[in-house]
Amino acid sequence: MTTQSPPPSTRPSILIVEDDAHLRVGLRDNLQDEGYDVAATSNAREAEALLNGRTFDLLILDVMLPGEDGYSLCRRLRAAGVQSMVMMLTARTLEDDIVRGFEAGAQDYLTKPYRLRELLLRVRALVRRAGTPPPQVMAFAGFSLDLGKRTLARGDGGTIELTRTEFDLLAYLVRNRDRALTRQEILDTVWGQDVVVDPRTVDNFVSNLKKKLGWTSTSGFTIHTIRGVGYRMVIDAMTKP
Repeated sequence: MTTQSPPPSTRPSILIVEDDAHLRVGLRDNLQDEGYDVAATSNAREAEALLNGRTFDLLILDVMLPGEDGYSLCRRLRAAGVQSMVMMLTARTLEDDIVRGFEAGAQDYLTKPYRLRELLLRVRALVRRAGTPPPQVMAFAGFSLDLGKRTLARGDGGTIELTRTEFDLLAYLVRNRDRALTRQEILDTVWGQDVVVDPRTVDNFVSNLKKKLGWTSTSGFTIHTIRGVGYRMVIDAMTKP
């Protein structure tokens, strides 16, 4: 009996090369939550082994790697004909360091500590330049939020009906999980800056969302109320895909 290999993923692919385990795992999980096909490793040697077997749309390289640094790795990959987009991550902020990254063949350079929202926006831009459409599905806590079809599906395949505003609000909360969002930020993004809405309207919509999602204390996510500020969505790491 012949076993067929599974078809290759059609999702944009990203390789993270970062020696800090905490940063590597956190970045991997966040990118996977955004719908990317992500591999991660801690050094240049392991990265090359992965690149020998497949191609990636984007490489995220830490500069200060054990053994060979990110600059040298990027130069060698370019010399070998690797065409993947490259983003450099580093704590170095001097202009010469940034120029060195671009001269090595990187398309973008982001300094640590970076803001997650900014990194995700830059990743989307680089993936788009690579010619692979950014992912349209965000998975969280057993749910699947399809941004293209504007549908919300449960793990059992059933769908949950959301209004346009409820959908946009949920997408914004999921995309900015773990970040404290003020009511005004939410209103400006979801309702629009030109729309006059009572900030407490956000509270009603969050309450309705939790009901439609069937939230309980055992759910794989929580939308925390931050007194005097707004909301923060937290997704249980055990429920992440």
